[in-house]
Amino acid sequence: MTSDRKAAIAAYKEQKTIAGIYVVRCAATSETWVGQSPNLENIQNRIWFSLRQGNHTCRSLQAAWTTHGPDGLTFAECERLEEEEMAYVRDALLKERWDHVHPQGTDGDFADLALMR
Repeated sequence: MTSDRKAAIAAYKEQKTIAGIYVVRCAATSETWVGQSPNLENIQNRIWFSLRQGNHTCRSLQAAWTTHGPDGLTFAECERLEEEEMAYVRDALLKERWDHVHPQGTDGDFADLALMR
């Protein structure tokens, strides 16, 4: 293994991830989907990839993508969590924030999107 490759691997492992809550909106229908992720930097790409493949777990989001295309949906960060040392602390904070923006008894589609990581 070359020293450049070792350095690149080490730099990747040292990258800090930013957890938080995000929202996907459909401009045409005003539908909104809220989710949480331990890595806000990569979640949009992950969601858009599954939507392009036609196999996203949230049926209503997939239907909006199919009908309106990628230009009809927008992605925005709602809240970033401060960097935490322990993953369980970060996960507890995400759950607390999630419960605040997503009260019990709301549409199941939101839960499908939120559980996708």
